[in-house]
Amino acid sequence: MKGEILKQEDIFFNSPQGRLKLRVIEGEKEELIYYERPDQEGPKFSDYIKVNGAPGELTGNLKTLLTRCLGVKGSVAKTRTLHMVQHTRIHIDNVKGLGDFMELEVNLQDNQTVEDGEKVAKNLMEKLGVKEEDLLKGAYMDMILQK
Repeated sequence: MKGEILKQEDIFFNSPQGRLKLRVIEGEKEELIYYERPDQEGPKFSDYIKVNGAPGELTGNLKTLLTRCLGVKGSVAKTRTLHMVQHTRIHIDNVKGLGDFMELEVNLQDNQTVEDGEKVAKNLMEKLGVKEEDLLKGAYMDMILQK
């Protein structure tokens, strides 16, 4: 199974709540993403808002504005291999300075509950041999800042 390879840099800005990042996907697009997600082990619900832009569209004036207004918390550079299994994104990430990780992102459909999404994630975890004790809490940026 061959996945789509994405070279990404996430620039995190200081935010009074949640996380705000500018994601640059090399040669493809840019995304400004604000999200709130609890820092807990295991499956977690993420509430997010995303603004898409063409390459170079968001990293100019908007990045300057956010940097001056909020300050940069840090950045995460990674190579992501993306696999899709129905409505679930499987991310295999090589994160600069941290190593290799896997993330399951279940995109809930309109008729699905958070509990349905957790069942999908746990089913995939079982098939992939991922144990509960393998799960991490927090984000890559948190891990980088802790180093």
